[in-house]
Amino acid sequence: MIITRSPLRISLGGGGTDLPSYYREHGGFVISAAIDRYVYITLHETFVQELIVKYSKMEVVESVDEVRHPIVREALKLMGIERPHLEITSMSDIPAGTGLGSSGSFATALLRALHAYRKSFVPRQQLAEEACHIEIDLLEEPVGKQDQYIAAFGGITCFYFQPDDSVRVEPLKLDPETLSNLEDNLLVFFTGFTRAASAILREQDTRSRQKDPDMIGQLHFVKQLGIESKLALESGRLDRFAELMHVHWEHKKRRSGEMSNPQVDEWYELARHNGALGGKLIGAGGGGFLMFYTEEKTRLRHVLRAAGLREVRVKFDFAGTSVLANA
Repeated sequence: MIITRSPLRISLGGGGTDLPSYYREHGGFVISAAIDRYVYITLHETFVQELIVKYSKMEVVESVDEVRHPIVREALKLMGIERPHLEITSMSDIPAGTGLGSSGSFATALLRALHAYRKSFVPRQQLAEEACHIEIDLLEEPVGKQDQYIAAFGGITCFYFQPDDSVRVEPLKLDPETLSNLEDNLLVFFTGFTRAASAILREQDTRSRQKDPDMIGQLHFVKQLGIESKLALESGRLDRFAELMHVHWEHKKRRSGEMSNPQVDEWYELARHNGALGGKLIGAGGGGFLMFYTEEKTRLRHVLRAAGLREVRVKFDFAGTSVLANA
């Protein structure tokens, strides 16, 4: 029995500039933080040649080519597993479609389990790149590289996405007091809406490929906000970070008409009038989780809970994708 887990994530700056359609022309920059909510994979050897895959559905097939789950199918092919005697089960602390990078976490956890099964060591950078290769190159999903990288590395990490497809990875340099205050003052609330990010991301990807000047200009601006957020965080200016997060959200909404909706806007304004210094929807937009930075936690929690939002308390994860059991 092999058990692995990968953390989900929240984006702290530069989100959207990790799509190949943007960074291959202009370079991208993202600050991302892994959180203590996880995707788990269990892998167990069976007695007969069969492949049992359990997620929100259950598949029982005889060959890899028959697997309908695209990431599972391509991961098995990538690892050269052709005659499977395996049962693969996935579980998640948070549902998919909520903006926390679940598909990237799923891919890295699965690949880590398959490497353990094959008794092969895999560095974190290679793990992230294999997950990116599956989602971006093989499945041609309109996704970026942030999710796979932060799941593999964990921590609060800066990623520089280079035009040649290489990625420079640098931990954010936070002093202990700033780290503690950031963790305490970031509040995350579930909107009750789930959505597939692909439609919003595909629109951004298409407009970037077409060199749409408005989209490119917005992403340039978001990247600069990410760089300024890095400086604010590393200098301990959390109020400035919160201000930049608010500016980011206001510009992010202009990327697509599907980014927000009247109910989300109402909750956001309610939060801003009750102690939130900045905030945004996490992920591509359209639903999922609202995140706020506040120094008035009790007041904000009371008001948003009364408005029907459910808080999910999170802490940062510094382990990244890990093997929990291998027996």
